[in-house]
Amino acid sequence: MVRRNEQRRAALVDAAIEVLARDGARGLTFRAVDTEAAVPLGTASNYFTSRDDLLTQAGARVYERLQPDEETVARQQAAGRDREVYAALMRELVSRIASFRTGYLALLELRLEATRRPELRRVLTERVRADLAANLSYHEASGLPGDATAVKLLYLALNWLIVEQLTLPDVLAPEERERLVTAAVERIVDAA
Repeated sequence: MVRRNEQRRAALVDAAIEVLARDGARGLTFRAVDTEAAVPLGTASNYFTSRDDLLTQAGARVYERLQPDEETVARQQAAGRDREVYAALMRELVSRIASFRTGYLALLELRLEATRRPELRRVLTERVRADLAANLSYHEASGLPGDATAVKLLYLALNWLIVEQLTLPDVLAPEERERLVTAAVERIVDAA
């Protein structure tokens, strides 16, 4: 029987994210999640039908937690529409994602695990496509400069910058990362 206490489920999924980031996909067990969440052993197995279910829900939860809050969205919508504003938005995005280090590392683990699990690959592919489509739609509606190709190129470039920052943080100094985000926008996005 699958339990319905949504607060407990969210706490267990958040614990799964921490386990994934720390121990990798192979370390993700119901017991490890129970321990991380500080709940009685056997609790996670009452909330998730399988390990695959837990992996899939952890991936969805990372994306939920990476979404900007309403204040950030409102501030972005009220901002100008030039490359300088675009660069500031991208710097904020990189900072927000990097500040949820365990979530992004868990997402990397899930992507690796998806190479071995077709159902997880399907779910992550759908989620990433939807996320990219939402970014493209937001970009088009916002009136920011650049086209769909520019958005996709920034998506790809900044994702790797985030990976570098989270896995090997001493390769680039924080100031250099900021300059690189600005340079990526300036070089990829056509002037308005």
